[in-house]
Amino acid sequence: MDKRISTILVVEDEAMLLLAISKKLELSGLNPVTAVSGEQALDYLENLTELPDVIWLDYNLKTMSGLEFLKKVKENKLWAKIPVVIVSNSASEDKVHNMLALGAQKYILKAEYRLDDIISVVKEFVPKIK
Repeated sequence: MDKRISTILVVEDEAMLLLAISKKLELSGLNPVTAVSGEQALDYLENLTELPDVIWLDYNLKTMSGLEFLKKVKENKLWAKIPVVIVSNSASEDKVHNMLALGAQKYILKAEYRLDDIISVVKEFVPKIK
């Protein structure tokens, strides 16, 4: 029986952080697909043959905010089912409320967690493969 490796779409515009996240996800037995912008991530979603199991989304992206990206994901019937975990440097009450109201599963403040801990949280949303 083949075991499918879970895919995580990581949307993060800081190159060094994106590289560190990717490496940690690989070491955790996951398959990272990376995007440096919301636009690139939407393009991946449109063109991937298999959708990711989870989206790891930075809120503060340069050209499209995490909020804009999440709205576009939730407008698409296929993509709307993908769990989204927001990982950000800032978390005002309004920002967190808006993202969770749109359907994000979790909002994580980067400063309060180690990278390994964030990966453990993301893994909670990966469907169990039998």
